[in-house]
Amino acid sequence: MNIFIVLKVLSLITGVITLFMLLPLVLAFYDGGADINAFLLSILCSAAAGLILWSIGRAGGAKSRQDYKLIGIREGVGVVVFSWIIASGVGALPYYFSGVTNLYVDAFFETMSGFTTTGATILTNIEAAPRGILLWRSLTHWMGGMGIIVFSLAVMPFLGIGGMELFKAEVPGVTAEKLTPRLHDTAAVLWKIYFFLTFAETVFLIFGGMNLFDAFTHSCSTIATGGFSTKNNSIAYFNNAYIEWIITLFMFASGVNFSLYFLLIAGGRRVKFRNKLKTFLADEELRWYFKIVLLASLAITLALILNKNFSSWLDTFRHAAFHVVSVITTTGFITHDYNLWPELARFIFIVLMLCGACGGSTGGGCKVARILLLGRQIHTEAMRMIHPRAALNTQINKHPVPRPIIDSANSFLMLYFMILVTCTLLVTAFNHPKLDVLTSLTGVITCLSNVGPGLNFLGPVENFAWLPSGVKWIFSLCMLAGRLELFAVLLLFLRGTWRR
Repeated sequence: MNIFIVLKVLSLITGVITLFMLLPLVLAFYDGGADINAFLLSILCSAAAGLILWSIGRAGGAKSRQDYKLIGIREGVGVVVFSWIIASGVGALPYYFSGVTNLYVDAFFETMSGFTTTGATILTNIEAAPRGILLWRSLTHWMGGMGIIVFSLAVMPFLGIGGMELFKAEVPGVTAEKLTPRLHDTAAVLWKIYFFLTFAETVFLIFGGMNLFDAFTHSCSTIATGGFSTKNNSIAYFNNAYIEWIITLFMFASGVNFSLYFLLIAGGRRVKFRNKLKTFLADEELRWYFKIVLLASLAITLALILNKNFSSWLDTFRHAAFHVVSVITTTGFITHDYNLWPELARFIFIVLMLCGACGGSTGGGCKVARILLLGRQIHTEAMRMIHPRAALNTQINKHPVPRPIIDSANSFLMLYFMILVTCTLLVTAFNHPKLDVLTSLTGVITCLSNVGPGLNFLGPVENFAWLPSGVKWIFSLCMLAGRLELFAVLLLFLRGTWRR
């Protein structure tokens, strides 16, 4: 790994984070809030950190723009992983300097939770925080949803050929393919779709009675499938069926593979929209994603009706569907404490946390595509036992899946559960009275899948402030690993990654 090229690119990423801090600073000045000095000091520290990284990179020999084209797989992994760590490190400064939290580990945890779109929070009184801080929380979601690197590639096309390695290392899903011949154009297209969804939801929420600030911050959290709210009671604060349905629809939309949205707008007039829509709806991952949401919503609705949690079928289905979509897309918004719902509902939520949304979306988890691929592979192996001489292959969307992709999906699932077991063992080893098995297990799952709330003492109406500092660091690592699809973080622990 050429560490000096990595450091120079990291300095540019730090610059992007610094620029985004200007937005909450403007709001802080407008409000005359107590967070003005916190953002000014944070911007100075962040800019200084970027300058130091830039200087070290140049001193080490990374001086020419052509050096960026030397970015390979090792450098790509290094840039992606360390950019999220550095972004969380400098992004934590506003929380720390403003006094929202007195512990840096808490500030780092909150920021890592924001950038990885996890939504787990250590804030015990969200509404008491200045609006500048709340805007910064939502912006960390928004930047992290599509990806800091993808945003940087959209505005820094000079990364050139090597930028593809950054793109592949960060974009979640089974495969990461360019949608257009030029990587810069790919990143720009993805961000245009991202902008449009954010703007559209903001408008719809304003029509539902939200003010502009709440509508924008909740839209940032929804489209990024993050879950940070400006209210202590999350979406339950608004007690508005229209708002809940709008957020449900946009959470679902954000869990769809963004490359499918590209298909709808690609081709111009040469391809009829009806044909593009047909291709969109024929995608097997999308169809299974919808089926899982529908079946889970109906099952939980039935369980709630039998348990008499709500007065009407319509209200019951609305709350069930909201939380099913919130959990499977790993957003984490809530309208009720589902920790008190029947055991069947709680178990379904655990399964949904593990499953996650579609590949290529802003959601976390193992992804529907991998679950679907595993199911198809099991079916293929079973048929091979019945017909040993038959030429069988695993197909998705009527196309054979290459063996390397199958192996990659299987390896991901195995690594996911290895990390899940290891981290749960480490967390339970703290022997904290609140860290029972279910709390520890769902705490790791919710961080590794970037969901937000877990169960028991880490349930939807609880927070993560009471956790021991060591557990917060473990959960922060889980959030990072889950957001970067595990392997990017794992590669940093291999000696071969660091060789030139």
